[in-house]
Amino acid sequence: MASVNITNVWKYYGKTVAVKDLNITCKDGEFVSVLGPSGCGKSSTLRMLAGLEHISAGDIHFGDTRVNDLEPKDRDIAMVFENYALYPHKTVYENMANPLRLRNETEETIKKRIAFAAEMLEIEHLLQRKPMELSGGQKQRLALALAFMGDPQVLVLDEPSTGLDPQIRRQVQDHIRDMKADNRAVLLSTHDIEEAARLCD
Repeated sequence: MASVNITNVWKYYGKTVAVKDLNITCKDGEFVSVLGPSGCGKSSTLRMLAGLEHISAGDIHFGDTRVNDLEPKDRDIAMVFENYALYPHKTVYENMANPLRLRNETEETIKKRIAFAAEMLEIEHLLQRKPMELSGGQKQRLALALAFMGDPQVLVLDEPSTGLDPQIRRQVQDHIRDMKADNRAVLLSTHDIEEAARLCD
């Protein structure tokens, strides 16, 4: 696993500055929040971490590795978006199995990993349903399970509980906190100071 170091990072969209000379360090096992209102550059920052946005200036390192020019698939990072990013034609089980199959895990290992994550996130009774049959809270829990299936060294959560009703939002936050693992850098973007204080170091 690795720490994350964002050093003097800028992001321009044309002449508009979205991220200005940003410096953040997230150590192994640390949970850091990027907190601010809509439009302040939170999502742009996390998308640069994931390799989904070009870095206009500055450097991002995972441990000793400079990742500026690495493709997203080569960064060993998982990202949970507000919009879930699920495969609609696959069951919950198949959605969860997909990243493990891409890593050539055995079917026995896949079953064990899915059973563990599904029990932790309380979605074991939903494994044969498809995403369209799930509530917003259930979809978000599935998205969290997917992020952990590949055992990434860096986990990025972009407004993961926005749009959920307060009770489901609190449950999702509890699951996020419970799933925090040692030696994994976790970065959360949020506009909610209570969420930041509740979840982050």
